[in-house]
Amino acid sequence: MPQPSSVLHDLWQRGCAFLGTDLAIMGGAMSWVSERHLVAALSNEGGFGTIAAGSMTPDLLRNEIQATKALTRKPFGVNLIMMHPQLDALIEVCLQEKVTHIVLAGGIPSALSIQKIKNGGAKVLTFAPTAAMGKKLVRAGADALVIEGMEAGGHIGPVSTSVLAQEILPAIRDVPIFVAGGIGRGEAIALYLKMGAAGVQLGTRFVCATESVAHPHFKQAFIRAAARNAVPSVQLDTRFPVIPVRAIENEASKRFMTKQRDTIARFDRGELTKEEAQLEIEHFWAGALRRAVIEGDVETGSIMAGQSVGMVTREQPVAEILAELVAQAEEQLGQG
Repeated sequence: MPQPSSVLHDLWQRGCAFLGTDLAIMGGAMSWVSERHLVAALSNEGGFGTIAAGSMTPDLLRNEIQATKALTRKPFGVNLIMMHPQLDALIEVCLQEKVTHIVLAGGIPSALSIQKIKNGGAKVLTFAPTAAMGKKLVRAGADALVIEGMEAGGHIGPVSTSVLAQEILPAIRDVPIFVAGGIGRGEAIALYLKMGAAGVQLGTRFVCATESVAHPHFKQAFIRAAARNAVPSVQLDTRFPVIPVRAIENEASKRFMTKQRDTIARFDRGELTKEEAQLEIEHFWAGALRRAVIEGDVETGSIMAGQSVGMVTREQPVAEILAELVAQAEEQLGQG
């Protein structure tokens, strides 16, 4: 694993101490991609892997945690989605399996959920969309915050990483903050650390890791893509909200536009209720990410990717990716 210089070590020491790692680089939780193999590889090479629980049942999550433990003795985390109907059961599984860090994503967690995790002995990371919300989450007991800009892949918010960093890093010092969204090189890591971040979280950069189980077609889509190809899904009518998801444009992106137009027209003609129309639009993407990641259907599947996808140029082992990021960060710091 790469050995950071004293300057880099000092800058991200708070993040390393919090995660229990040599490098304050977290792996983003990407459904179907962030499973045992990639998670264990990241942790074994000095970073911090995070299992994407996604829509897993408690039993499936338990199996994934145990399988990850069989591949690494290093710390790793589990990312739980707030809207999961079995959230409490998933938290309980994590605590029973002695997971050290739990990331609560996809919404604002309750103080009750945060305290349940802390009482169970794990550390809690939450996503902060604003400085005010970040302070509220810290008061509720969050041990660390992640700030993720709209450059990220998957479900995104409306504000860029650079703006979030400028708003939140100077305002919150009580807990470690990890910056995410659009980070593909070590120079950016160094700059966010100098602004006060304790570490970073990267997802897109690790999709084409040798250890990633993503289908070769999915990886090739990443390698071919430029930053401008990773775009948010488009909402055609405010009456039918679409949660923006950043993904590489493909045939499915065009079909989604057509689906929205046809469904809205049917609603306007009185053929569908509003609820039926909304469900049809939302159901379009059901299973689409799995089709792309696991089955390799990159035409009708969803190729979720951040804008840093343009910096993914080949398949590489995790160790090599981390070594590159550390070298780039150190070069940037040496110029300061």
